[in-house]
Amino acid sequence: MEKPALILLVLCSVAAGAAAHSSVSGKPKQVEKWFRETKMAKQKVTKLHFYFHDIFDTTSVNVANSDITNTSPTKFGMTNIMDDPITVGPEFHSKQVGRVQGLFSSSDKVEFSLLCAMTLLFTDGKYNGSTLSILGRNPTLQEHREMPVVGGTGVFRLARGVALLKFYYFDVPGGNATVEYNVIVQHY
Repeated sequence: MEKPALILLVLCSVAAGAAAHSSVSGKPKQVEKWFRETKMAKQKVTKLHFYFHDIFDTTSVNVANSDITNTSPTKFGMTNIMDDPITVGPEFHSKQVGRVQGLFSSSDKVEFSLLCAMTLLFTDGKYNGSTLSILGRNPTLQEHREMPVVGGTGVFRLARGVALLKFYYFDVPGGNATVEYNVIVQHY
């Protein structure tokens, strides 16, 4: 197995393991009890609004490239790992309420589009310690994008929904961005 493929495999395994172990209550009997009680529980809908800040070589680092990345107009094969702050406002120094951790890879040879595997880790307020998982295609040059929320932990256990993305700021040459997120999820 080539080195970039091995790195990506390891990163995917680490990301999956981190998501599986971030539940608020990890005791098997408590989780089992929660699932039994969920049958009768009413689903909740939660709407979240925040910004995340992706700063190249600071909060986002390139970890692998394909043999054609540097000659591809879409940077096909470029893979980055990120640990970006989530803030209440669009300013980098506004109140931080969490982090976006995961990886993204340029996965389209025709249009600049990223395959994103991200965990939104909330570190403040009533969602502190809870996570949401997003996995899907992000056609970054489109003004409005929609990505699926495929799960969550803690308050957002069994979450599903959508994340609507829009650039607030995008420095194309520098690779820096502030992205506005409107997230709507169903959970128990």
